[in-house]
Amino acid sequence: MRYSFLFLLLVTAMSSPGQTKPGFNRMLDSYYEKFLALNPTVASSKGDYRYNDQLENPISQPYRDAMKQLYTQYLDSLKRYPENQLSARDKLSYQIMQYDLQKNLEGFKFPTYLTPVSQMSDFRIQFSQMGAGSSVHPFKTVKDYDDFLKRMDGFVAWTDTAITNMQKGISLNYVQPVVVMEKVLPQIKVMLVDDVTKSLFYNPVKNLPASFSPEEKQRLTTAYTAAIQQKIIPAYTRLYAFIQNDYLPNSRKTVAISAVPNGKEQYAYLVKTWTTTNLTPDGIHALGLSEVKRIRQEMETIKQTVGFTGDLNAFFKYVATDPKFLPFQTEEEVVARYQKIYATMKPNLPKLFNRVPKTAFEIRPIEKYRAATSAAHYMGGTPDGSRPGVFYFPVLDATKYSYWRMEDLFLHEAIPGHHYQISLQTENESVPGLQKIGRYGAYVEGWGLYAERLGKELGLYNDPFEMLGFYQGEMHRAIRLVVDTGMHHKGWTREQAIAYSLDNEPTTEAAAIQEIERYIAMPGQAVSYKIGQLKISEIRQKAEMKLGKQFDVRAFHDEVLKDGAMPLQIFEAKLDAWINSQLATGKKS
Repeated sequence: MRYSFLFLLLVTAMSSPGQTKPGFNRMLDSYYEKFLALNPTVASSKGDYRYNDQLENPISQPYRDAMKQLYTQYLDSLKRYPENQLSARDKLSYQIMQYDLQKNLEGFKFPTYLTPVSQMSDFRIQFSQMGAGSSVHPFKTVKDYDDFLKRMDGFVAWTDTAITNMQKGISLNYVQPVVVMEKVLPQIKVMLVDDVTKSLFYNPVKNLPASFSPEEKQRLTTAYTAAIQQKIIPAYTRLYAFIQNDYLPNSRKTVAISAVPNGKEQYAYLVKTWTTTNLTPDGIHALGLSEVKRIRQEMETIKQTVGFTGDLNAFFKYVATDPKFLPFQTEEEVVARYQKIYATMKPNLPKLFNRVPKTAFEIRPIEKYRAATSAAHYMGGTPDGSRPGVFYFPVLDATKYSYWRMEDLFLHEAIPGHHYQISLQTENESVPGLQKIGRYGAYVEGWGLYAERLGKELGLYNDPFEMLGFYQGEMHRAIRLVVDTGMHHKGWTREQAIAYSLDNEPTTEAAAIQEIERYIAMPGQAVSYKIGQLKISEIRQKAEMKLGKQFDVRAFHDEVLKDGAMPLQIFEAKLDAWINSQLATGKKS
């Protein structure tokens, strides 16, 4: 439901302290509605299909102006509601909204719209997933199909804006690194098909619902064929030619974001944004070195337990290459192993969680066209059952897929990691929309990494090598603290970062290169995991110590998850208040 800003101005704040203010909640709803109207694909991702015939152009100046106006307007609106007169839930919303709006407005000083393309996660990749029918746009009704035809026009506009922006970036020396753009070209080339039926965007036509009439099927087949031939492929062709002929020759040889104008300040902002803390790049680097040292000792212990006599690096090579750790022949066998992991933990989940998502869950390998440049990840579903939550993982070659890394990966990306956290947040109607569209990397990824620590409690990690997988996962995120800050803040080269990874974790050179180039493309994002996990673990330890026998891990996990994702500073204050309330309850009983 929409509410005009004029109406909001007339709402008074006369309720007594601690009571819910109807005007305040209407203001939150109004912000969320306006945000979705400006971001139709975000709306689609939340199962709100009102804007499915539209596609935002997030790198265009009109979009940026509209978002800046939205943030400014609602930051002013917040001032009308004294925080100390709000209920506990509304205080959380107030603090989170204020944090988000201030952070987003601060981000406008950095011209990230001039570098809209990377190999990792740009709008082009998101759109191709939508067009393939494997993402947030549904293809169930005739309207769904007609809606996406209109979204194709939006993609053409985005592509042309991207080319214009990158041209401007060249003139301002604000460009992507060569190593990033070299990985983009093969991704785009896959889209340049001669046979329309081989296009990803033709997949929905191949899967036209049987309920459609023959006339509708023919009309949509003709329309999609024409749109792919006349709009999609030409747009990709223009983008490919521009990157190959103009942009790549002008891309920078450096890898650090600090190499672009105002880059050091931008990296500090990104670190602050992703961790939702005031930690500095230097502080994070030192923390990373400390964590790497600690985890190496845990790995040494496992090496001794299994009787391996070489040094740790030899042990890494052994577990990365010995055939006994590579038992799979087909992609289907890998999928079956993940399903077995899920079946093993299922009976133990009620011991740790009272709250369980209603959203359906699926296990899927990543599509071949993007598997080479994509890491395992989770895509959220919808509580109405129209779209399941999906755990995606790349299988380039099943014969080279290591079994001992699978349990911790599933715990993180699937259950009880991202599927529980994201689904419970989506399903909880008391969590305002603004939180469901916020970016709180440290909380979200911190929970995922914390979930890896629950393996033993869930009946996993019975094999010492699978326990090594847990430590490898933890080491991987600790290394990120070192190499991300090393490259973007301390001047490390790409080669230094790759060497540091190879020295400290059991991985292949190809995997290390892929990871390091991810950090190059997404400065600051990778440091959020360990920062968040350390904070959640620290708070659990604090709760166990203060509450003693009164501590209930299920109640703790409920409290961690029930109010949705949020900045760590706000999250810690919330959990401290919960611990104190539990203590007070215990004293009364």
